Amino acid sequence: MNCDLASQYLDAFVDGELDPGVEGEFEEHLRDCLSCQSQTWEIREFRSQFRIHAPRFKAPTQLRAKVLGMIYQAQAKRSMSLLRYVWIGAPAVVVAPCVAPAPPTAPAPAPPSAANPPPSAATAPARSESVRGEVKSGDVFRDCSTCPEMVVVPAGSFDMGANTDYEDPVHRVTIAKSFAVGRYEVTFDEWDRCAEEKGCTAQPEDRTWGRGARPVINVSWMDANAFAAWLSKKTGHTYRLPTEAEWEYAARGGSNSPFWWGRDVGSRQANCRECATGGGQQTANVGSYPPNPFGVYDTAGNAAEWVEDCWNDNYRGAPTNGSAWTSGQCQLRVLRGGSYDSPAKAVRSTARFRYDSNVRYSNNGFRLIRELP
Repeated sequence: MNCDLASQYLDAFVDGELDPGVEGEFEEHLRDCLSCQSQTWEIREFRSQFRIHAPRFKAPTQLRAKVLGMIYQAQAKRSMSLLRYVWIGAPAVVVAPCVAPAPPTAPAPAPPSAANPPPSAATAPARSESVRGEVKSGDVFRDCSTCPEMVVVPAGSFDMGANTDYEDPVHRVTIAKSFAVGRYEVTFDEWDRCAEEKGCTAQPEDRTWGRGARPVINVSWMDANAFAAWLSKKTGHTYRLPTEAEWEYAARGGSNSPFWWGRDVGSRQANCRECATGGGQQTANVGSYPPNPFGVYDTAGNAAEWVEDCWNDNYRGAPTNGSAWTSGQCQLRVLRGGSYDSPAKAVRSTARFRYDSNVRYSNNGFRLIRELP
């Protein structure tokens, strides 16, 4: 089978048994595995294998990024589900789809002149570029090459809250229109770009953990809104903080259990104090843990996330249409999801917190909503 050799090389890289000099051989076998000649099930199997082994992939960073990019291309070529398997760090690429060749009915035309080259994959619109026209649930896009990656969440209804202090009463909320939510929390890379372009004035510290693909922390609710305003101006589309209802709806991913993956926190499902991650109590690169059924990452733990709503001690009188609650203690704003040092109960899908809107704290970050036409 086309993927057998690529799988063997992957196992060897994971075990640290391959010399970097064989990278070229690995890439050649990987290219065969991910080609249009391979069966879809073969690619899915290799993709799953890579997903499991990626955290222990002992190969140069450049090779890792190349593998991610090649997997992305294979998915795009075959119109396979991009929802669960686009890895953070994979370069955006433009590829031609796999199509069955039609039998020739006439001699091939002469090659085009250099002045009139044929259309090619390099000139086709990228899958990750801004959406045009109608979108559907699960579609993934960016509005620019450096913009946050968004995923479309369907309209629907859910039971918001839980029968516990600050989370009651449970009430039915209807989200009448689909929206796009950040697949990942906004990263330091994305924040620093805003600062470079003078859209953000805050210079948040990373606690020496590193910046890059880690979620930006040490930002206030006001800072998060400044980032959203900058991105809206840059792209011509409306970006904003989620409402508390939108956030919980997206975080649940259609589930009604305490965590989107089940009743118990388990291990290695999220980044929190009691999540058995095997690492220290600090942020991790976004996308390090599995996505929920809507394709949204890190809604439990990593960084607590600002939402638009004013703080209220319970849900009595809360909106039921998914809009923000703009009355109450508005000097305090709501945070959802818990963080890297939160206990398990604080990273449940219903858990909620509050903080002063103008205060920066090392647990707090955010993700954005992008409104759809």
